[in-house]
Amino acid sequence: AAMALSGDLWAELPAERRIFCSVLLFSWAVYLWEAFLAHRQRRVYRTTTHVPQELGQIMDSETFEKSRLYQLDKSTFSFWSGLYSEVEGTMILLCGGIPFLWKLSGQISGRAGFGPEYEIVQSLVFLLLATLFSALTGLPWSLYNTFVIEEKHGFNQQTLGFFFKDAIKKFVVTQCILLPVTSLLLYIIKIGGDYFFIYAWLFTLVVSLVLVTIYADYIAPLFDKFIPLPEGELKQQIETMAKSIDFPLTKVYVVEGSKRSSHSNAYFYGFFKNKRIVLFDTLLEDYSALNKEPAEGEDGENEETKSKTKNKKQGCKNEEVLAVLGHELGHWKLGHTVKNIIISQMNSFLCFFLFAVLIGQKELFAAFGFYDTQPTLIGLMIIFQFIFSPYNEVLSFCLTVLSRRFEFQADAFAKELGKAKDLYSALIKLNKDNLGFPVSDWIFSMWHYSHPPLLERLQALKDAKQE
Repeated sequence: AAMALSGDLWAELPAERRIFCSVLLFSWAVYLWEAFLAHRQRRVYRTTTHVPQELGQIMDSETFEKSRLYQLDKSTFSFWSGLYSEVEGTMILLCGGIPFLWKLSGQISGRAGFGPEYEIVQSLVFLLLATLFSALTGLPWSLYNTFVIEEKHGFNQQTLGFFFKDAIKKFVVTQCILLPVTSLLLYIIKIGGDYFFIYAWLFTLVVSLVLVTIYADYIAPLFDKFIPLPEGELKQQIETMAKSIDFPLTKVYVVEGSKRSSHSNAYFYGFFKNKRIVLFDTLLEDYSALNKEPAEGEDGENEETKSKTKNKKQGCKNEEVLAVLGHELGHWKLGHTVKNIIISQMNSFLCFFLFAVLIGQKELFAAFGFYDTQPTLIGLMIIFQFIFSPYNEVLSFCLTVLSRRFEFQADAFAKELGKAKDLYSALIKLNKDNLGFPVSDWIFSMWHYSHPPLLERLQALKDAKQE
């Protein structure tokens, strides 16, 4: 009877109230599910205090304990920042934060001489204010993560001055890209007629391809120093390996990641016949600034980087770096990069199509406090962020499953290149350098890990090593 009564009450609610309540309930359902998974994983961190038998050959007890404490701190931080984020989002919705900010944007653009008919100008002011609010509320969390957690576990290499300079630069660069792109997208939606969703999708496709093309050459160097990999054995070996699989390599760079953090990585980028490989200096045993003594006359510290680098030996030997690159090039050779782009664009087209179907529904705007106006930017935000959230959760899980499959395939590709033994030792080193914890709760792992757990990857490579 109680169920029937609540069902009747729900049916009697206006459509906009039902939409609003559904969005809020779904948001909290996702948060509680994530919190439940994180709780299960935290229990693993708390209770697994000794190196499991199968990991005896891979990890020493000191590294195991360090990684356990690091991941436990990260998980606790994640819990509190996640809770804050959820409460903040809920309060913004309940207190009408979105219509308030839209009204404020109208007042600001009005003072600058742009009336209500200049919707795109008002939208850009709204976007600027929203991203500024987000940056400011996220700042204390980012500071705590960098200067308490990463610092405590020996990863942070930034000074406070460098951190703020970086944050301001990041905000400015983001606005320089976001505002022009958004204004053009809104203009296309406005003038596109019945088939605006096709033009809008084509525009976002072109923008994403342009950004991928220019990112590493023009955007990334604003934040980090990229230097060509010095001539020598490693560079020759990389070029030989690229040639052997027809990878059209044009340049190999080393990025000074150690200025920011001692985590390590490698990636490739570029379209068609113009591919570049980027290695983090923290990946290279021979080049890492973390392994260098300060030169004579230097005190090892400047205004941007800390002098705590020389005590920490890390990175991979040349053979292991080649094995890691063999894995990365496997993603290219097996078409994973192209497949991901195709999936992403199919999803983007579907979202724009559904947006075109839903944008005329005034109840969607009314649900979020927009009774008299239906601004396009607000429509994009409501539909993409709130209405599509159940679909986005399902898609995200499917992509995580696919990513794990791709990782196994890329490992198998490196194995075929004869790099199984070196990739095996490189994965162990990288896990140790990044303080990855090799034991995980199965549901947490299944839902979150885009890379397979270390043990599963090593087991797949071990079979090849023994052959």
